[in-house]
Amino acid sequence: MTGTELGGQHLGGRWTTLDRIVRIADGEAVGVRNVPNTLAIFDSHFPRFNVLPGVLILGSLGTLAGALLEHETGRPWRLTGAERVGFRHFVQPGDQLELTVKLKDLGEDEATLTGEVSVEGNVVTRARKLLARRVG
Repeated sequence: MTGTELGGQHLGGRWTTLDRIVRIADGEAVGVRNVPNTLAIFDSHFPRFNVLPGVLILGSLGTLAGALLEHETGRPWRLTGAERVGFRHFVQPGDQLELTVKLKDLGEDEATLTGEVSVEGNVVTRARKLLARRVG
């Protein structure tokens, strides 16, 4: 699956959006999220030094993980946990996040993945263990 097959579909909720899924293949998904300076969170999250909260970055990884798992199984999934997460650099307005998730283990109702987020080729966030559960 490539981004063109998604028909411009907006993915995620108010804060955990993805602008585009670039590809889903072979147990891996790659997506893009732009960080505009118009996000309301920047009004209160360090107004003089705007930083995208890490939980929103994790939420975007969860959205991408859910899309990968739904592609693999045909069922909806959601992120239920994250372990061994590291934040290396600030994400600020104007940045474009490239998100990658890889499927490590898939059970009937649970899945384990890894995730990585980069800005201009530099890793800003790495989640060594993402946990997902099938919805419903």
